[in-house]
Amino acid sequence: MISKSLRVFVIIAVTIFACLSCAKEKVPGKIKIGLSMDSLKEERWQKDRDIFKAVAELMGAEVVIQAAQGNDATQIAQCENLITQGVDVLVIIPHNGEAMAVAVEKAHESGIPVIAYDRLIMNCDLDIYISFDNVRVGELQATEITKLVPKGNYVYIGGAPTDNNALLFKQGAMNILNPLIEKGDINLVFDQFSDDWSASVAQKHMENALTKNNNEIDAVIAANDGTAGGAVQALSEQGLAGKVPISGQDADIAGCMRIVEGTQSMTVYKSIKSIAAEAVKLSIRMAKGESIAAANTVNNNKKDVPSVLLTPVAVTKDNMYQVVVRDGHHRLEAVYKNIPKDQWPE
Repeated sequence: MISKSLRVFVIIAVTIFACLSCAKEKVPGKIKIGLSMDSLKEERWQKDRDIFKAVAELMGAEVVIQAAQGNDATQIAQCENLITQGVDVLVIIPHNGEAMAVAVEKAHESGIPVIAYDRLIMNCDLDIYISFDNVRVGELQATEITKLVPKGNYVYIGGAPTDNNALLFKQGAMNILNPLIEKGDINLVFDQFSDDWSASVAQKHMENALTKNNNEIDAVIAANDGTAGGAVQALSEQGLAGKVPISGQDADIAGCMRIVEGTQSMTVYKSIKSIAAEAVKLSIRMAKGESIAAANTVNNNKKDVPSVLLTPVAVTKDNMYQVVVRDGHHRLEAVYKNIPKDQWPE
């Protein structure tokens, strides 16, 4: 059963994307899309799965979904299984962008095109990549935090080192931080990636940073809302939650709640309905053998991969309602659950 909130997502997706007019056209045969997912542990990926499937079905396609729960060997085996099932196109959200090159090669051996969804697959003849401008994500994070704390001791808590996006987020953040570091305004006192985007690993990083610096931390750039949540927990244990600005990403419900409550400073909203609907459109076109012209390319160490890069949006307490709630990403009642009702936006 599709939940009421998911129906809202799909309705908005249909409205925004003219491509969904294809839903009224008859797709020759029934296109089968294989969706190989790194994990379904996080709220964000559950929404990607649900919206991708719902939009594909509206457009007359079938989706076969498998999730590897963060295991590279499992994900490769699942891709092989999807290929065996005769999918017309394979969409991969890789756990490890290096390891999944094998899956791309195996798909191509069977004449199946491959789309890398959100995360780039490296060192292979990838057909197309769809994501957001991930360098810009990091720039947005650092820009918002440096507005709040232009000088002081900074901590950087990154995502999974196996995820190329984590490298791009850090690249973007450092585009903003490096000039301030060179001026001596900012001192980067701690800098670590977090395996598998783990909140518990991020919490340990934050605890270590606080211990090594006698709690003298002025700002934290966390790569996503999960790692931000771990860092906030460590800050809370020292009575510093809400006193130390911290970034995030993905506009998870927990992150959005922390923002309006004051313990997280910002997140980056990446419209899931936008990337899911665009990925479905690309999948159907590729399955039909149509050529795809992309405005951008991203190098994966083997080729300049044609790329569709969507625009991320910085979200703070000030624009939470306008960006996240009005776009249908979360309900007003969920985001502002712990805020007195007379303080809710109108």
